[in-house]
Formats: sequence, structure tokens, C-alpha cells
Amino acid sequence: MVKKGLRSTDQRRLIVETFFDSPNHLSIEELLAVVRAKDPRVGYATVYRTLKLLTECGVANERRFTDGLARYELADDLTHHDHLICIECASIVEFEEPRIETLQEEVAARYGYELRSHKHEMYGVCPSCQAKRRRR
Repeated sequence: MVKKGLRSTDQRRLIVETFFDSPNHLSIEELLAVVRAKDPRVGYATVYRTLKLLTECGVANERRFTDGLARYELADDLTHHDHLICIECASIVEFEEPRIETLQEEVAARYGYELRSHKHEMYGVCPSCQAKRRRR
């Protein structure tokens, strides 16, 4: 953070530590709530700027699913994962499937593309929401 011209404050350290200890796909509001439980003086702008900085530095990835809400996850260049997103409760499941990765590379090659990156998101209804429907 110092390299970006920002001071390393206790609040920023708390935000970073909380982000690292939290599950992936947190929105700014969700992270703010967890951080405020520890320090009620932390503001939305401080969480927003800290997450943007982590994204710019390559430590975090910003994801936007169909709800349009920015969610953040730790960046990991060593592994790749895709997402299953529930359209009812917005839960997100990360998964890895080598067959999908291979197929994507084959499709890119068929069209003459050198694949640099991709995002694979599948939307549906999770088992929990399906069970709730059956109980109604």
C-alpha cells in the first residue's frame, strides 16, 4: 500500500486481515459489516479503497455476477476455478473441472484463438433452495 502512496493504517490492516480470513465472494457491504463488528469507526470508503487497491495490486479479483454487485475473492494465479451461482439465494460455489478447461482450449484453438483467460459461470437453483420449494 505504501508503494501506491497510501499510508498503512490500523483500519486498513484490519480490512486486509479480515478479507484474507473471510470466505471468497464478499461484497464491500459484507466485508464492512464484519470489519465494523471489530472496529465501528471503519467507513465504507476505506473498505472500498482498500479492496480497489488489493485488486490493482493483483491480490484480489473483482467479480460481477448477474446481480451486478461487485464481489471480491483472493487472487490465485496457480489455480483456476469456475462458479455455480444460485439465482434464488445468490450462493456461490467454486468448482474445478479439467474436462471443461480442455474443451475451452479446444474451442479456442478451433477458431484460431490463443486463449488468455476466461470466466465460466453457471446459473441455476441450489439444492437448498430446491428443498425449500418442495416444502412449500
